[in-house]
Amino acid sequence: MTEPDLFAPEAVVVGQPKRSKWRTYRGPALAVSTVEGTPLAEVTDIDHTHFVLARTSGEVVVRIEKRSWIGPFQQFGPVRFRFTDGADREIGAAGARGLIKSLQLSLRTEPGRQLLLTRLNPASVEWRLTETDPGSGGPPPEILGRVTVSTVDPWIGLQQYDVEMTPRLDASERRTFVASVVCLHLIRRPPGEGSAPA
Repeated sequence: MTEPDLFAPEAVVVGQPKRSKWRTYRGPALAVSTVEGTPLAEVTDIDHTHFVLARTSGEVVVRIEKRSWIGPFQQFGPVRFRFTDGADREIGAAGARGLIKSLQLSLRTEPGRQLLLTRLNPASVEWRLTETDPGSGGPPPEILGRVTVSTVDPWIGLQQYDVEMTPRLDASERRTFVASVVCLHLIRRPPGEGSAPA
């Protein structure tokens, strides 16, 4: 039986797998599935700066390297993410800056297309994928995708991201978009920290 294509669906769910509050969790950091719940991929946290998005078969799809400014005020500095494939070839990037970094991520796809993943205000649970900045004052940009976040387990604070993509995104752009949702989660919920999401 062949694996479902990770980047064929126009909607996927990226979320923290359920776990027990009373036992040490040793599973993947995040899981990617179809809206119906069919597993597609998992994200493994290697060392809090390197993450691997791999299909359920184990095939590496994207390696994510997190780079941030080192220093006493690290939380105020920019954060950069580098995306590489299984052969260590660069296939995209994402970056965020500012005090509330989860307001906007700048994305670069493998072909070099520049995209923005933006939420309009800090209280919003929806991010929109566009080519131009929605806050620039010009005409409203075309929405190429959406990410809606919800808390699926208030007791532990597990997060789920519903990702919708338009047909205008090709497979490589969808790959960058899904990887950027992983980055969004890492910015909102740093590994090993129990702080409230940003």
